[in-house]
Amino acid sequence: MKRVLLTLFLLLLALLGSVLTRLNSAPVNFHYYLGSLESPLALLLLIVFACGTLLGLVMTLSLALSAHAARRRLRRKLQLCEQEIRNLREIPIKGRH
Repeated sequence: MKRVLLTLFLLLLALLGSVLTRLNSAPVNFHYYLGSLESPLALLLLIVFACGTLLGLVMTLSLALSAHAARRRLRRKLQLCEQEIRNLREIPIKGRH
């Protein structure tokens, strides 16, 4: 059922994208620091959305990598603490009881 819904959603998204591309096919001027570019509006929108997606993925990847490193440090610290507890439990108690 999930696969069917996902397929329908992707088809709807593709249809919406093709309609927007058809409606926004007029060329526009894009000015940037080093010059300018004349391109269809739909292509510029696609490039901007793709750049935004890539930037979001890179930022998410950096957060995921830092969380993974923190988890690895905590796991090492936990192993050291557990080893210390095991060592303390194995030490015989000296003194009067």
